[in-house]
Order: sequence, then C-alpha cells, then structure tokens
Amino acid sequence: MAKRNVIWTKTADMQFVSILGYWMERNKSNTYSKKLVNLVTERTNQIAETPFIFKPTDFNGVRIASLGNFSIYYKVIEISIIIYAFWDNRQDPKKLLKILQNEK
Repeated sequence: MAKRNVIWTKTADMQFVSILGYWMERNKSNTYSKKLVNLVTERTNQIAETPFIFKPTDFNGVRIASLGNFSIYYKVIEISIIIYAFWDNRQDPKKLLKILQNEK
C-alpha cells in the first residue's frame, strides 16, 4: 500500500509546538526538543506507511500511537492520516477527552 499523507490539525500542531517550547525553556537547550522532533517524524512516517498497526480507541476511528510519555491520536481517512492530538500523557486526561469529542 502507498504511503499516506499526514495532516496535522491546528490543535495537534499547537500542542506539539507548545510541548517543544516547554522543554526548550525548561532545559535551556533545544537538544531534547530536537530528539522529540526526530521521534515524532519517525513515528508519523511509520503511521503513514502502516496506519492500522496501532491501537484503536473508543472514539470513532481514532487510533493511538504511543511514544513513551507522549501519544499521537490520529484517524485514517482514505489516502490521508489526520493527526487530532499530540498528547503529553502526564496531563489531565479530561482535557484530551474534550479534544477528541470535538473532532469529527
């Protein structure tokens, strides 16, 4: 099967940028943020190539790909992958629930 296009929602993009900024500020270095960008790039490429290998969630068609303390919530739509959330698993899960309930 051909590799699918990966599309980040505005919400997921803002979450990812916010997390990168947090770690750059906290560590006073961009080393960890660069490592995280590389991990996310590898995982999104893996999702694009084989999207159904990760666990489905209780939300209609949304799947979860774990990256240790972080998770990517996405949905397979025909020839695309829509990333709905980039989540730090140490946050309040009620916030994530609201995000996933608002996505179609």
